[in-house]
Amino acid sequence: MLFTPDNIKDLEYTRDLGDPGEYPFTRGIYPSMYSGRLWTMRQYAGFGTAKESNKRYKYLIEHGQTGLSVAFDLPTQMGYDSDHPCSEGEVGKCGVAIDTLGDMETLFDSIPLDRVSTSMTINATASIILAMYVAVAEKQGASPAVLEGTVQNDILKEYIARGAYIYPPAASLKLTVDIITHCSKYHPKWNTISISGYHIREAGATAAQEIAFTIANGIAYVDAVVQRGGLDVDSFAPRISFFFNAHNNFFEEIAKFRAARRLWAKIMKEQFLAKNPRSWMLRFHTQTAGCTLTAQEPENNIVRVALQALAAVFGGTQSLHTNSYDEALSLPSEQAVKLALRTQQLIGYESGVSEFVDPLGGAYCIESMTNDLAHEALDYLAEIKAMGGAISAVENGYFQKEIHQSARQYQKRIESGEINVVSVNKFAGEKTNGYPVMRIPAKAIGKQLNALKKIRLKRDRARVGSVLSKLSKAAINNENLMPPILDCVRAYATVGEISDSLREVYGEYKEKNIF
Repeated sequence: MLFTPDNIKDLEYTRDLGDPGEYPFTRGIYPSMYSGRLWTMRQYAGFGTAKESNKRYKYLIEHGQTGLSVAFDLPTQMGYDSDHPCSEGEVGKCGVAIDTLGDMETLFDSIPLDRVSTSMTINATASIILAMYVAVAEKQGASPAVLEGTVQNDILKEYIARGAYIYPPAASLKLTVDIITHCSKYHPKWNTISISGYHIREAGATAAQEIAFTIANGIAYVDAVVQRGGLDVDSFAPRISFFFNAHNNFFEEIAKFRAARRLWAKIMKEQFLAKNPRSWMLRFHTQTAGCTLTAQEPENNIVRVALQALAAVFGGTQSLHTNSYDEALSLPSEQAVKLALRTQQLIGYESGVSEFVDPLGGAYCIESMTNDLAHEALDYLAEIKAMGGAISAVENGYFQKEIHQSARQYQKRIESGEINVVSVNKFAGEKTNGYPVMRIPAKAIGKQLNALKKIRLKRDRARVGSVLSKLSKAAINNENLMPPILDCVRAYATVGEISDSLREVYGEYKEKNIF
């Protein structure tokens, strides 16, 4: 495929590109980008008990990680305690098990929260986990105003791509807005939401769909905060962040990041009339594509991850997670985690790419692909707007159907050989034996259950009952729920108890059969 000036004849530099650090930020949100400061190296980690995960965080920090990223197990994400029947077989498996403030205290033991930036990938129970983080910081003597980090808090993509939701969309959106408004007042350095295209892409979306569906969700969140009233758009928009996938098509991914920045800047300036340039900036975290990792010849994943990470850097990411080569087999081993971190460090400190700002800007290929992706995403956004916005698109199954169709088409192209996957359908290999497969031992689960039992016996039961009752009343009265949730976690109420109090008010969401 050859690109020439004819492919970008409609490109206008000031309107469509701008210098790095200038509207519409196609070329990056900062003038000097990585020549002034490298991206944050933020490896996603968490498994078993809080004590085990704390050890892994310290290991990563010792080896040069510059930010924490916490993975939570499925029961924690779904609002169940570790001893709930629905938690059986899942405790500590895909992330760390958190039941009470006691677990959170252990998770960040000897990690000063006033000096570290922490990302927490949590959605349906985001308000509870954020409250626990704030409570731990209080116990460490840290001021709430200095806390830095991100809570994912993107519930719409759960209905679209992951399924880790609890309440109906309206109630879930209310909790999301509660966090945004609360943090705008009390935690001014905290990123109140990380609007995620990552999971949308993992589910099978195309690059254009990842941009469009993520931005559609972003529009819905900004709309919801504005509609509640009390906050000017410029008072909260600068703390909105995004989370994107870095997939296999190297140049398409670079163009994708650039197109997303351009579209968000124009939407915030022209649709929401934001005046602060920081409100126009699309700041994002990137994770390399888990769905591209193979169990066959897993060492090949080292190269895949390096190329995807390099695309994220060329695309101007603000922070980055590089997957471990053994993640198609199990939770990552310590050796694989270190190598994944070293991949980022080699790119940042040895390759020389950090010295140049948007080095591929102006290339006919990149600019043409950026334009094409932006236009395709705009077409999707117009379609979503016509049906009433993102929530309507969730409820009528539009997002889900589009993603499933794209995923099916992608899989058919692999099976036909149109798309090559080395060691799978090209130079086919075998699943390699001999790798250490990390498993969560039964004794770790037993320790978690015993710790939960001890907390329940130790705490003030009357106080717990009182704060949970106040939470229920606040939910019924449509109040901001962050203050009563903070009171609950300080009393050592469990994730399950707090979630159950809200289930009684809001109910649970059951997805309609959309196929």
